[in-house]
Amino acid sequence: MGEHIVAVPVISSHVLHGLPAFVRDEIGEKALARANRAAGFDAELIEGRNFFIPHHAVVSFVDAIVKAAGEPNLGLLLAPTMSVATYGSFGRYIFEAETLDKAIKRSIAALHYHSTQDRLFVSTCGDEVRYSYGFALAGAPSYAAVAAAAAGELLSVFKAFLPSNWRPVRVELDIPKPSGTSVFEDVFQCPVIFNAPTVTVVAERHRLMTATKRTFSSIVTIADVARDRAGGAPQSILDVTFEQIRAHLLAGNIMIDEIARSMATSVRTLQRELNATNTDFRSLTNAVRAQRAIELLEYSRLSITSISEDLGYSSPAGFTRAFRKATGWGPREFRAKRPVPATS
Repeated sequence: MGEHIVAVPVISSHVLHGLPAFVRDEIGEKALARANRAAGFDAELIEGRNFFIPHHAVVSFVDAIVKAAGEPNLGLLLAPTMSVATYGSFGRYIFEAETLDKAIKRSIAALHYHSTQDRLFVSTCGDEVRYSYGFALAGAPSYAAVAAAAAGELLSVFKAFLPSNWRPVRVELDIPKPSGTSVFEDVFQCPVIFNAPTVTVVAERHRLMTATKRTFSSIVTIADVARDRAGGAPQSILDVTFEQIRAHLLAGNIMIDEIARSMATSVRTLQRELNATNTDFRSLTNAVRAQRAIELLEYSRLSITSISEDLGYSSPAGFTRAFRKATGWGPREFRAKRPVPATS
């Protein structure tokens, strides 16, 4: 029996919000290029869009940055800038809660729309409340940077409701104790404990009842989050692969070896797993391209040639043949029957 891909954990691409610009400005263009190669996708192209990427790719991206910067405490530089508010409708749903307690509960209830195999939970003990996060690939290379950044994300939920002078009771990190701990306490402005079971922010229990001071012009419900991430984060090999092809399509360069690497597997194993679902990589790629072509034909005024180039076809004629095979229509015929809306 050959190797099988166990369920590939994925997470929303929103977790990389702001990272490409940070890397380019603070470390350099070459470092960003190396990080993109290590992850197997272009982080800038997917930024601000709703994609799901493997945890392995995120860790590889961060690890490449840490090595390029020569800064093992990179996560501490990122932590103050991390915010769940940048996580699309998922983040808005959390931040629009009436109280801190409800915001935390919303994050736990909606986590499956954000990632798979991660854990979020809250517990109380005496006069303390513990808000914890378990990353699916805890302990991976350069995980220390991921853990510190994750602590910044948990803290952003508290800071959205509590006074600006509030400080945590303590922060707990599931990483080995480093040689110097004062820099961690300086960043988080509280005691920091290491070798913990999970990343955890500890606060005073009574803070849970703190009500939001903000008003919102529109309301985001969990149904809105569900619509943005239909069915939750992808879990099957077929759906995860489809999602990776969709992300790579933005760069117009879909390579099975890069996608397999981002999923921490081999090309042969990926092909075998796809065959077991009665499909193959080429068919899946054609399906993703056809789906994107329909969107561009229906909702943009791009020329057929531009769409062909955008989708990575060698010629408009090749695109036309592939589109006709997938839909039964030529791209011009399809557009003629579905004119671009006036509001596009």
